[in-house]
Amino acid sequence: MTQRDYGNEYGLSTRAIHVGNDVDGETGAIKRPLTMGNAYQLPYDPSALNWSSPDGPLLYTRNGGANQRYLEQRLASLEGTEDAIAFASGVGALSGTFLSLLSAGDHAVFSDVTYVAAYRLLHEILPDKFGIATTIVDTRDPANVEKVIRPNTKLVHIETPGNPTLGISDIAAIARIAHRSGALLSVDNTFASPYDQRPAELGADLVIESLTKYINGHGDALGGAVAGSRELLERIRAIAQVNFGATISPFNAWLIMRGCVTLPLRMRQHNHSALEVAGFLDGLDAVSFVAYPGLSGARNHGVAARQMVGGFGGVLSFGLYADHETCNRFVSNLRLITSAVSLGHDESLIVFLGEDDERQYLYPEEFHRGFFRLSVGLEDVEDIIRDLGQALDNTGLGS
Repeated sequence: MTQRDYGNEYGLSTRAIHVGNDVDGETGAIKRPLTMGNAYQLPYDPSALNWSSPDGPLLYTRNGGANQRYLEQRLASLEGTEDAIAFASGVGALSGTFLSLLSAGDHAVFSDVTYVAAYRLLHEILPDKFGIATTIVDTRDPANVEKVIRPNTKLVHIETPGNPTLGISDIAAIARIAHRSGALLSVDNTFASPYDQRPAELGADLVIESLTKYINGHGDALGGAVAGSRELLERIRAIAQVNFGATISPFNAWLIMRGCVTLPLRMRQHNHSALEVAGFLDGLDAVSFVAYPGLSGARNHGVAARQMVGGFGGVLSFGLYADHETCNRFVSNLRLITSAVSLGHDESLIVFLGEDDERQYLYPEEFHRGFFRLSVGLEDVEDIIRDLGQALDNTGLGS
């Protein structure tokens, strides 16, 4: 499984194409093939092998397969880390990280706005089932993190931009706070992707991605990843991949490897279009608020501009001066934008989040009346804006 050396002297777009890829030794194909086998040929004397080791020769796909390893090489290069592990889903990466690094009696701090599975893991499952204490804080202000650090704090987990309120946390400042206390910092980077933001360069110990979203980008594969130092990832790989079995399938690894080739191209378009759409919505009388870190009036816009080196992402949230039923009618009047969960797809997706979300009490006040999360796709931005405008008009909310 040798490959050409594409070091950091090459740009992100070049590495997104070449790292992890090479000419296939058997056929001469210039793309790595999809290897669907779940077992690999053993050496002459296999008696000394560790059957549960993820390192060394390929043995069994739960321990790691060929396509998984190719993808991991590329992900580590994009994130700027020593190593990466690809999991079956983003939630697999989250739970595998938390359960591998935290033990009964430990304490963890986490952002008050996170993906719902991260919220349930940290707020309910880890404390209730494993005796791991956790504290929720508004990490948009690093001082809030410092106030709740304890002697037994082992992990600080933040999500920036946060899902679904798009809050921004200062990665570098929180990394300094965590490290002063001997804790690790993990950052969920899904909304930004390594094109827009590279937390490891800002001091994060671990970077978590839902590969399902922007890195794959085509809405056709599930996957997750954690990237970081080899020492930390060896612990996570042995527990979460081998013994929990959250291994990505060869086909999904192959699909995501294919998808991330165009990540830089896609992110440039997502960033551009989302900023245009946010500006359009921000100027409408029917819109009660727009949450997007690229708007100059957004809280922590300056922090976002400093740490989101590629752009501000393709997701925004907004509210309407409308009741629950009118909000649903607005969505039903959209013709181009699809009502569906997930984000980072080629097509634009919208979801109406009502007033009874289990995390609603943690959201800023403007979100309490219900709101929309819009993942701006790769369509012509003029068509996206036109679709939003006609839906508002046909719902009786136009100017």
